[in-house]
Amino acid sequence: MLTTLAMLMGLSASPVVAAATGGGEVDVELALAVDVSRSMDYEEVRIQRQGYVEALSHPEFINAVKGGLIGRIAITYYEWAGEVDPASVIDWQVIETAQDAAAFAEKLAARPVATQRRTSISAAISYGATSIISNNYRGIRQVIDVSGDGPNNIGVPVQPVRDKAVEAGIVINGLAIMLRPSGTSGGLDRYYSDCVAGGPGSFVLPVHDIGDFAIAVRRKLVMEVSNVMPDRGPYPGIQRIAAEPKADCMSGERQWQEFLDR
Repeated sequence: MLTTLAMLMGLSASPVVAAATGGGEVDVELALAVDVSRSMDYEEVRIQRQGYVEALSHPEFINAVKGGLIGRIAITYYEWAGEVDPASVIDWQVIETAQDAAAFAEKLAARPVATQRRTSISAAISYGATSIISNNYRGIRQVIDVSGDGPNNIGVPVQPVRDKAVEAGIVINGLAIMLRPSGTSGGLDRYYSDCVAGGPGSFVLPVHDIGDFAIAVRRKLVMEVSNVMPDRGPYPGIQRIAAEPKADCMSGERQWQEFLDR
């Protein structure tokens, strides 16, 4: 675990904010990693932010938390593009009641909406994994929830970072934002399934319309807190067929190099 932590800290493009002084046992340690790259316009990023605020305040989410074995979770939130934005980080907080969830949602709603250049999913995963490993909580499960609208195109390749996080016992789920073509063969949801998501029971949910974002986020959070798989969807991990062709996990890097060459 210490070796994996050291490697993930070395791969992270941004320093991890010191963990909160609280701690204790929780059902899940959940890190929400949210893409704010400039391939989405300001209005889409704003709607995405509002989707998380609404999902965290929704009774379905609160009921899922209360229905856990311990009845409490630890959660953190941060935004990323070419790197993690330290100013966007909302540090680890326990959610046990509707009031706890509302307080966390209020912190998120108060953050200014901003976008950044490029897309480094590897930085988002390494930051989340390091933050999970180094915090003071002991979760039955540890989950990084990555939302994004394109493939990794800067920094360390995403697949080895994903593999190191999974090796540390962390599950990575994905929300593939498919509002416009991403240039990935087979679609962004397949890329996220093959290159980003990992760990027992991991899954990827697609979003094709920004108006559906709040529902998709709420559905994903409830599944992650409740530890249930989606009843249907394109690529729940346990339903993958071994003979299916794998996505090109370096497609984003190749696209960017072709752009620079032109």
